[in-house]
Amino acid sequence: MSPRHRPPEALLATLSASRGRSDRLTHTEHLPARQARYAPWPEAIRPEIVASALALGVAQPWAHQAEAMNLAKTGQTVVLATGTASGKSLGYLAPVLSDLLDGTEARNGRGATALYLAPTKALAADQRRRAAELAPTRVRAALYDGDTPPEEREWVRQYASYVLTNPDMLHRGILPAHPRWASFLKTLKYVVVDECHTYRGVFGSHVAQVLRRLRRLCARYGSTPTFLLASATTADPAATAQRLTGLPAVAVTEDCSPRGPLVFGLWEPPLTENVGEHGAPVRRTATSEAAYLLTELVENNTRTVVFVRSRRAAELVALQTQDQLGRPLADRVAAYRGGYLAEERRALERDLHSGRLLGLASTSALELGVDVSGLDAVLMAGYPGTRASLWQQAGRAGREAQGALAILIARDDPLDTYLVHHPEALFDTPVEATVLDPDNPHILAPHLCAAAAELPLGESDLDLFGPSAGALLPILERRGLLRRRGDGTWYWTRRDRAVDGVDLRGSGGSPVQIVEAETGRLLGTVDASAAHTAVHEGAVHLHQGRTYLVRDLDLEHSVALVEPADPPYTTAARDITSISVLSTDTTVDWGEARLSFGSVEVVNQVVGYLRKRISTGEILGESKLDLPPRTLRTRAVWWTVTEDQLLDADIPFDQLPGAAHAAEHASIGLLPLFATCDRWDIGGVSVPLHPDTQLPTVFVYDGHSGGAGFAERGFQRAAQWLTATRDAIAACECERGCPSCVQSPKCGNGNDPLDKAAAVRLLDILLAGAPGGEPADAPGGTAGDVAGGAQEE
Repeated sequence: MSPRHRPPEALLATLSASRGRSDRLTHTEHLPARQARYAPWPEAIRPEIVASALALGVAQPWAHQAEAMNLAKTGQTVVLATGTASGKSLGYLAPVLSDLLDGTEARNGRGATALYLAPTKALAADQRRRAAELAPTRVRAALYDGDTPPEEREWVRQYASYVLTNPDMLHRGILPAHPRWASFLKTLKYVVVDECHTYRGVFGSHVAQVLRRLRRLCARYGSTPTFLLASATTADPAATAQRLTGLPAVAVTEDCSPRGPLVFGLWEPPLTENVGEHGAPVRRTATSEAAYLLTELVENNTRTVVFVRSRRAAELVALQTQDQLGRPLADRVAAYRGGYLAEERRALERDLHSGRLLGLASTSALELGVDVSGLDAVLMAGYPGTRASLWQQAGRAGREAQGALAILIARDDPLDTYLVHHPEALFDTPVEATVLDPDNPHILAPHLCAAAAELPLGESDLDLFGPSAGALLPILERRGLLRRRGDGTWYWTRRDRAVDGVDLRGSGGSPVQIVEAETGRLLGTVDASAAHTAVHEGAVHLHQGRTYLVRDLDLEHSVALVEPADPPYTTAARDITSISVLSTDTTVDWGEARLSFGSVEVVNQVVGYLRKRISTGEILGESKLDLPPRTLRTRAVWWTVTEDQLLDADIPFDQLPGAAHAAEHASIGLLPLFATCDRWDIGGVSVPLHPDTQLPTVFVYDGHSGGAGFAERGFQRAAQWLTATRDAIAACECERGCPSCVQSPKCGNGNDPLDKAAAVRLLDILLAGAPGGEPADAPGGTAGDVAGGAQEE
């Protein structure tokens, strides 16, 4: 057997056996092959589309594709939630393009239109190419985004039948200018929402309201489009689609595409001789370990993609691998990331398909539906954040007749460490629900303003926007944003554009612009809530893999001036935080301990920052800052224990601050396993004696004003969450605490004090009183996750 066709079991055995690595492979999972199941083409699909598919090698659709086509033609809202490379695009394109072809026979050549929404511009461009492969040229497909030249935009509005864009452009460019889009909206037959599992938390909640505004304007012009959604495998996709669109939805979830057997390895890098904060041991980075493994896979002639978290990491993995391989094999390894031109991306994809390229280090650009599949192996340098993303990335490996290898390489992080030692959390647990909360008043309010600016709001509109809408209108009137006329409708009263007050990918308000000082070029933005910690003066700021130093933060004008730099250190903000309980929604007794959920006020002030050496985490120095305090009203879950319990747990009062602080850090690190989010989206505070509870208390709170369901999900799954937290701390092989268990990269107190052993005893005594089941759901909304940032941990 040639190296090209080595079975994945043999590849994994070689990787783990060489260089004494056998102890790094913590688990191997074997997933069986799946046979394809086909169905006839639905009669409603135009013969031109069938002929184009046949020319592309698709003689018959898989059964789930045909099911989605049939449902779409009946006008039902459909969500197609199947695995990577399962042909979701054909499932929605065939009915859409068939109806658009019907429309070309109208007198004006555009009797039906369709709108496609993607979370990224690159994916929209990729889908335009797929549409062009399937449909005759008389179906006019066009991109409409920030890169579309002004002279082309009018043509798109007047003549394009299939417009591909993103939620940001729909929100800022199309809906406010709806009179200019009247002919397009009047004949809108379909709205395609691709990769809808990415619309979660605050971002997803904003997009849900944008789609409601679109539905309202369509009704004004006399159309009721059918919504077709495509998603990675996710829990309860029909409920997710309904929350996103506001319409009842039908889910197609049985994946009938073929898949070869998959061998999935969990891998933990070794401890190094380096030490971090307070002498804690440090593991080799996941990216360095990935470069070593990629080197051996390329030497074994194995086509492999490495998924990493940043552009910079993609370049580093590629460079390290090239250095280790030497010529000529080094020429068969490259980096693939956002920011490349479309021609460059296509060339890399072709080289990977053909086998000229054997190794590719990529950001998640390859995860979101871009057409690269059929690889021999996938390496993931760090858990990608959700099980849905994990399976999206792993699914890039494998073809029908050949097995594939996937390896998750743990970062030095509590969640990654827990997962590689608890494989059941990945392989025996359903993927997460994509959770969002469109009724959050902090999200809904600015969209009501935007809707009123588009068309005056009437009583008949309130059901569309959800149960919170009616109560918000008088509040917006008192703020001088809306005014009620004698006819009972609400009007936008200001001269500025209402949509400019909404940042879809943040929590509303004015984001801080990050500007390159020398050129004046806008590099990006950061939510106002995260600016003090992310772009304070002296901060190291990573933007699309490039490194900058913040020269000045102008809070009055919401601008951070940065300059290119390559410092040998990272920065971490130091802050002080206080938290007070505003109201308690519900409390559950855990024996003498208590678990609560409610509203809190967090006052946070960044007072300085640390400089840490990149390679070792060694602290190089500390600088002071003079920034104003920030107040956040949000939602939190918190738990208390009694003095008697502390005595039972053998935790004297001098050990309590370190025990509670360590438990807080680890619980924040593990919550993303249960709440589908990132640890940077939440904050925490631990207090040996809190004035509101009069007891030792640990709080975990949402990092967005008003909350977005994170803490609520933690409350609902507290027994599982805190048990996993306790197990992660206890299982870590370090003596006193390290980044793999209780140290946090975002701690405002320099990871001091921390007491690992006392934290285990504290969680043991807390969990001893936990009920057999989980606490009852908290009232007042849907659990969700967030996409912005908390300041403190």
